[in-house]
Amino acid sequence: MARLVVDGEDVVIRLAPREALPTRRREVRVRSAHVRAVRVEPDWWRVLRGAPLGGRCRPGRWCVGERIHPLGRDFVVVRAGVPVVVLDLWRPVPFTRLAVSVADAGQAAESVRGRLRA
Repeated sequence: MARLVVDGEDVVIRLAPREALPTRRREVRVRSAHVRAVRVEPDWWRVLRGAPLGGRCRPGRWCVGERIHPLGRDFVVVRAGVPVVVLDLWRPVPFTRLAVSVADAGQAAESVRGRLRA
């Protein structure tokens, strides 16, 4: 399962090998200054916008990869039954939203919020 960590000035999503293969990347890294809002979404499917651009989805189970929509691109690593930490981002980063399912979503979101306050 992917992990959301704060690494200095960056917020990093580290992907498990099973998730890294279809996305062709091991991590996604953005500056904490580019994070506009942080929230926890209990229903994983609510964060999916637009159409898949890369990666893989198994309907009703999980979705990993990029999604494209009129506002830009999102990067998602979401699983059914696991809460999702949603990071809305300012421009000029490549993604408008990062969404990652983590077991301790509340704690992960609070660590990102703490970095934003600092």
